[in-house]
Amino acid sequence: QVQLVESGGGLVQPGGSLRLSCAASRSSFSFRVMGWYRQAPGKQRELVATISSGGSTNYADSVKGRFTISRDNARNTVYLQMNSLKPEDTAVYSCNAVTGDFTTYWGQGTQVTVSS
Repeated sequence: QVQLVESGGGLVQPGGSLRLSCAASRSSFSFRVMGWYRQAPGKQRELVATISSGGSTNYADSVKGRFTISRDNARNTVYLQMNSLKPEDTAVYSCNAVTGDFTTYWGQGTQVTVSS
């Protein structure tokens, strides 16, 4: 069983920055894709960003140019650097990891609130 533990959420003012971290309980080399998703109240969960084992990245249009996903395989951790945050970025952010056999794991989620 794989565990994903997120950290770094919180309250930030519009225009501010946060960095989310997701630490995996086993080597991140075993994951073909790791990513971040978010779910705002009353809305469906949506993809934010993903990064493949080879380093290829993919972003939702709404966060392109503001968010950066990266992974540190030595620390089995994936990060989401979020800059120029907007109130509409408020959501629960969850880490996701997909293994080579397409088994999917989720973290428990971390709240990000953007408000003045």
